[in-house]
Amino acid sequence: MASSASDIARAGIEAIRIDGMPTELLGDHGIVTRITNLILASIGIISVIMIIFGGIRYIVSGGDSKKVTDAKNTILYAIIGLVICLLSYAIVNFVLSTLSL
Repeated sequence: MASSASDIARAGIEAIRIDGMPTELLGDHGIVTRITNLILASIGIISVIMIIFGGIRYIVSGGDSKKVTDAKNTILYAIIGLVICLLSYAIVNFVLSTLSL
């Protein structure tokens, strides 16, 4: 009896799997969860760096109203980005945990 395409694909995946590599796509230790957590953590780190950068720009603005406005906007947009990142982290983890039931 001939093997189905899914059996052949599964055998190919198992042949190239490295020890310690996750075997499930979804779930707490799944590939999708790890990738989304890595991307969202990177975005969070970038947002915090931009908040620090905006603070430094604010300090060295020297009272110039244009530079102060630019620094405040940098801080504001970085905080908005951080909030969006935290909300998306919560939403993605909720959806992935719901799908993996």
